[in-house]
Parts: sequence; structure tokens; C-alpha cells
Amino acid sequence: MKLNTPLQLPCGVSLKNRLAKSAMSENMSPKTNAPTKELIRAYERWAEGGTGLLITGNIMIDSQAIGEPGNVIIENETHLEPLKQWANAVKKHNCQLWAQLNHPGRQAIKGISKKIVAPSDIAVKLPGMKAMFVKPKVLSEQEIIDIIERFGNTSAILKKAGFSGVQIHGAHGYLVSQFLSPLANVRTDKWGGSLENRARFVIEIYRNIRSKVGKGFPVGIKINSADFQRGGFTEEESLQVVEMLSNEGMDLIEISGGTYEKPAMMGSKKQSTIEREAYFLDYVEKAKKIVDVPLMLTGGFRTVSVMQQALQNNSLDIVGLARPYSLYPNLANDIFNGNLQKMEVPQPKIGLKMLDSSGFVDIVWHEIHIKRLGQNKKPNPKLSPLWIAYHNTGALLQQIGNIFTGKKKKRGI
Repeated sequence: MKLNTPLQLPCGVSLKNRLAKSAMSENMSPKTNAPTKELIRAYERWAEGGTGLLITGNIMIDSQAIGEPGNVIIENETHLEPLKQWANAVKKHNCQLWAQLNHPGRQAIKGISKKIVAPSDIAVKLPGMKAMFVKPKVLSEQEIIDIIERFGNTSAILKKAGFSGVQIHGAHGYLVSQFLSPLANVRTDKWGGSLENRARFVIEIYRNIRSKVGKGFPVGIKINSADFQRGGFTEEESLQVVEMLSNEGMDLIEISGGTYEKPAMMGSKKQSTIEREAYFLDYVEKAKKIVDVPLMLTGGFRTVSVMQQALQNNSLDIVGLARPYSLYPNLANDIFNGNLQKMEVPQPKIGLKMLDSSGFVDIVWHEIHIKRLGQNKKPNPKLSPLWIAYHNTGALLQQIGNIFTGKKKKRGI
């Protein structure tokens, strides 16, 4: 079974198999923004389950710019000891642990981030949620350089803590994705305009990280196949950027797609794509023809036979799964032992179109299951999304209400 064969990355590091847990929001560090015992235990359970590569949810590089109140934040060595515990919990199972590094840019909710910045002063546009996303401050040249440096510094800290690698979050409408998009980036200096200029930010981030972690430390990226918005980052541009990053020496490129404004990463509505399972398979097959760097595809895989066939066809190098891991912590071992052929993953909804269509309910439902894993509880696929919405998102919904009614935030959430 090719799923259970090793893969050597360009930097020389080997993954023990072709299965990877892609990043999912955990939102489990609300007080100190440090890794908690429950978060570490969830990753230990996945490592025990036999997966070759685990990629964390968003780790923020700046405490002033965060995506969620419970994000882990690494901008200095304050949390070095719990980071070491996190790395060691996974390492003893011969599993790779990579940190996904992120800056939200304009895609930060008002009242959560103290500093909302972007390439240009263009706000996120979401129907019914205009008050949640304010017009961002335009980044200065020096601020851009500071953010690039932060990506490198955080990577160096994580390497010191024992993490196996890092992944730049360059997809889903966050800051790196914003620089790439002509809809979000209308700058006229060297950071905007042509594709070469728009790609300068991510390339400089990669070079800064590489200069600080060395040649033998894996550095990857998650990038959009497209933004799926008229006038946005296109498939043709994405393929060119993938080629640029491959030429720079990137170790692994994960393919996804979409933004908050057009959340393609949350699932396809086309029946033909659902049946094929892999949402961005056509794109990754095109990318495979122009680059040698290993490619990871995440989105839609549910049956072992489809995953195995994609690898056999040389369409990709690593199968990425996200939501199935919240319900199948022993996923890899069960597949390799022949005990799992198909993963059933519900799509929870509460009947409020604004929240259901944005993917918010789905994200929170899976966050709760990750917390259950960290508490050594069994997954519960029948857990009511209404119950979760009522018991676990009250503070956030209150904050959203404050935004809409114009009340000032009194305390953190």
C-alpha cells in the first residue's frame, strides 16, 4: 500500500508514510496563548494513531494580530517549555510535528485583534457581517519587513523547542494570501502590481525562515489553487507561484483554495467533485507536471481506495486530511490494518444561513471534538451542533452582538 511508504523531502528528512493531518482550528489556549495539556494530548493521540505528519492549527507570530482568542502565539521564548513538551509528545512516536505559522492581516475579527493591517485598505466583504471586519491599516515598508522577520524568529524558536518543521499559511485569505491577491493588494510599490511583486512577500518570508533554521529543517507552505473570486488570485497565477517556491527550495507544498469570502476549502457543492472526493485534484495534477517538490492535497478525501489511487497515479505525494482526524484519532493505523475503508464525517448546521455558510458552525463542532480528544474522551459524531453553539460559543456570539450594536468590548473572550 503506497499510503504506508516513506517519502523523503528535499531537505533530506523522511516522513514515515503518506498520510498527514492538515491544520485545523483548535482554539484551546484562551488564557495565556500557550500550548495546554489538552492540546498536547490531542496531538499525542494522533501520533499514537500512526500518522506520518501532523500540522498544527494556526500559530500566530504577533500577539497584536490574531485570528481567534484561543490561538497559540509564539513571538519569543516565553512558552518554550510547553512547546518542548508538545514536540516530545509527538516525536516519541516517530511522527513529524510541523507548526503552521500565520498572520491574519485584514481577516481578523474586530475586537479580537488589536492591530488589523493588510497590503491595502480593503476590508473583508461578507454578507451580513460587515461590522465584524473593519478597513485595515495599510502596511508600511518597515512593517512588512518586521512581519517577515517575525516569521523567521518564530520558526527558530520552534526549531529550538524540538518541532520537526514549519508551514507558512499562504492560503484561505490570510495575510500571505492577501499579498498574492490582486483584489486585496492594490499597492503600486515593489510589494504589489505584477505577480512577481505580489509574490515577493511570501518568497522573502521563506528566505528569512530558511536563513534562521538551516537547510536540513523542513519548511512548507499551504497555498490556494485559486481564490475562486472574480478578479482574484487565479489558478494560472497560483501555478506560477508554486513554481517560484519550488525553485527557492520549498520542502512541501500543500494545495487548498478559497477565502472567508469564498470558502471553497469547506467543501464543494458540485456532485461530480463530491463523488471524486479530492476538491482540487485537477490543479494538483497540473502542478505535478511543472515542479519536483512534493505536493500534498487536502480537501474531500473520505475513502481509502480513492486516496490510494491518487498516489498510484502519481497525482500527488501526500494525502492530507483534516476533519476526519477529529473523529478518527487512530486513522492511520486503522487504514494500514485494514480496519477502515471509509470515513463518515457529518456537516453540522444549526439553521442560521449566515453562520452555516461561513463554515463557522462546522469549525466549532470539530474544535470541540479536538478538545474531547485532549480530555481522553471518545469522539461523538452525533453531538448536536445546536448544543455546541449554545454551550461553547456564547462569548463569541456576545462579542459579535456587541460589534453589531456598537457596544465597546469590556473583556476578552
